[in-house]
Amino acid sequence: MAVVSSLELVAIAQKNGWLLPAYNTTNMEMTFGILDGLQRAGMPGILQIAPTNVKLSDYETIAMIVKKVSEGYVVPTALHLDHGKTLEDVRQAVQAGFTSIMIDGAALSFEENIRFSREAVDYCHCYGIPVEAELGAIRGKEDDHVSEADLKTDPSQVEEFVDRTGCDLLAVSIGNVHGLEDTPRINLPLLEKLYSVAPCPLVLHGGSGIPYEIIHAMQPYGMVKVNIASDLRKAFITTVGKAYEANNNEHNLARVLIDVRKAVADVAYKTTRAINGLPY
Repeated sequence: MAVVSSLELVAIAQKNGWLLPAYNTTNMEMTFGILDGLQRAGMPGILQIAPTNVKLSDYETIAMIVKKVSEGYVVPTALHLDHGKTLEDVRQAVQAGFTSIMIDGAALSFEENIRFSREAVDYCHCYGIPVEAELGAIRGKEDDHVSEADLKTDPSQVEEFVDRTGCDLLAVSIGNVHGLEDTPRINLPLLEKLYSVAPCPLVLHGGSGIPYEIIHAMQPYGMVKVNIASDLRKAFITTVGKAYEANNNEHNLARVLIDVRKAVADVAYKTTRAINGLPY
């Protein structure tokens, strides 16, 4: 199936009462594995990549991989830029054919974040591409800062931020953290407050490490997209490591990467079903 806009997937998720998993890919094997898992789960999801991981290839290459691989699947997906930190990141992703963009100005002041996010929104909307912005202070592995689960989004700022930026989705901080080194402390009452004032759907970053039942409990409060990266990367690296431990002379790369694809698919399948309260 062709890669579609993230808003098309959001509409499907809202219609069915689903949470959309957004899985970070890095290369072809990870992409195949994620789509295998989504297809097996029978639910849509988003493929995304951050600029830090684009360094392994480039925007055009990862876009080409995702678009080509997705043609072999029925399940719909979108190609999303995760944590675009500069307008050049945004420009390159849009020109490469990404169908969804996240602009990350969370480290800026409120006014600077609005100005920066608005620039990205104006650019992307000219191409009909939706934008996710971030309000709050989520810190962790993705930006090399110490993660602090007590940094939260202020509900009093949400409506003004969305109105002035024009963003289509809003990533919020409710005690979530990036990576697996810190412990999330999810505040569902805060999410309920954010939902009551948010003019657009909400996004959770740092989904790895949060119990599935807690993520599932977020869906009634405007949460529609959940980012998951570390769990899949851990499955990838662990599978390669086990192959080496089993045979220090292992050199059959195809065999190892086939096992990697299956390991990633298993995590994507289980996670997609579990965060939606479905048996797996």
